[in-house]
Parts: sequence; C-alpha cells; structure tokens
Amino acid sequence: MQLSQTLFGVLVVQIKPQLEKNAFGRPLHIDSSDASGKMAGDVYAILDHPFKRVSEGLSSSKQWCEVLVLPFNVQKCEAGGQGLKLYVGRKPTSPIEEAQQLDFSYSVPASSADHLQVKLAAPKGPAGTKDYLITFAATPLDEKRTMVHMHYGYAMGTMSRMAMSTYLSTSGADKVGFSSANGQLVGGTRGIIERNTMRYFLAIDAYLDTLGKGKRATLEKWFASTERYAKQLHEMTRDEYLAVKEGKGAAKEKVAG
Repeated sequence: MQLSQTLFGVLVVQIKPQLEKNAFGRPLHIDSSDASGKMAGDVYAILDHPFKRVSEGLSSSKQWCEVLVLPFNVQKCEAGGQGLKLYVGRKPTSPIEEAQQLDFSYSVPASSADHLQVKLAAPKGPAGTKDYLITFAATPLDEKRTMVHMHYGYAMGTMSRMAMSTYLSTSGADKVGFSSANGQLVGGTRGIIERNTMRYFLAIDAYLDTLGKGKRATLEKWFASTERYAKQLHEMTRDEYLAVKEGKGAAKEKVAG
C-alpha cells in the first residue's frame, strides 16, 4: 500500500495514540494481515532524523541494496539500471549458488522537499511465492524528525502454502509476532510477516543511523536493534551474525521466519 502525502498526514493523526504509547519503547506501530494467500505487514514510525537525511539516504537502488542485505538470510544484493537483485538463502550459511534470486523493479513515484515514495516489486520469489512488494514513504514532522511508513508483502502459491504449513507445525510453532490478539501475541502467518517486516524496517533504521560510519557499524546497529525484540527476532549470536555477513567463518544454520 502506497500512501499519498495527504493520506499520509491523515494517518499520522489516526495512529498518534499508538505511536505515543506502545510496547516498543519508541514511536512505532506495526500492523499485519493474511487474507486469501496474500500476506502484508506495515510499520509506521517516527525517526529522529531530518527529512533531508532520510530522503538523500534512501533515494537510489544502490542505497536500498545496502539496506536490504542486512537481514541474515539475505546473502547478496546487486543494484543496476531500474532494479536490484536480491539473493536469499534458505539458511545463512547456504552456498550463494543455492540462493533464490528475487528481481525487483525500482522506482521513486514521488520525491520532493517534503515527501518521498519508493517502490520495489518482484513478480516471483522462493518456493512458489510471488507478487513481492516493498514500499517506503516519508514526510517531515519538524526540522529534526521524520514520519515513515514501510510496507512489505507477498502472495503464496500452493507450494509455498505447503512449506508454510510444515514450518508452522515444526520449528515455527512457538514463534510470535508483535501485534496482540485476544491478549496474546499473534503467531502463525501473521507472526511471520510481522517478523520479516520488522527486520527490514530495522534495516532502514540502522542504515540511516550509521550513514558514513562504515559497514561494520551498520551491521552492529542492525543486530543490536533486533536484540531489543529478541523474543521475536533472535536467531543467532552477534559473532555468528558478523561471521555470516563478513565472511569470516561458519555460523550455526538458522532459517528465518
């Protein structure tokens, strides 16, 4: 879902209570849905960065490659032309030759002094998944803060639904997301989409926080940010994560979800 600047402003007012009071310890709200095989997650947040920093830091496909490669199962990203190629491994330590390639188109539907929209779309993904969509929108709140919205979603086919069912009945059975339903954190497919959406949002946040400080600083920031929500996002130790991302040795094999 891509929001116009006007609708974005209306939404900011509507979700203000959730941004001011939540369990995240920061102005952030997450929502998710799973209907007719289409999974979607949305994060709304206020970043302590001027809009200019956000806009200039996230306006090219090369910059987005540096963001999207931070989650541990993403092994490589290549930017070029009007798109980027994302290589996702079933496990962080899988050979790059076995990685699944997602070909994203890249566009910037809006870019002005007070509004940015970015759109990435891929028609096909791993295990029969399809219709991947990542959108990002930002607008300034004041001179120091920026309101952002990130959407992440995809659709499942027969093969991916079968794989999902197996995962949820085995290693993913006890994993949860961030939203509450009937007094409990959501699990199942909504838990999966919320965890993955949050990983990508925290990648955006870490990248902006460490602009100009080098790759190691960004990796450290992303891992530390995910550990704040260890119940949902912990998959490996800091040293294992850095080993995967910097190619310094083997790490325990994990599967994201």
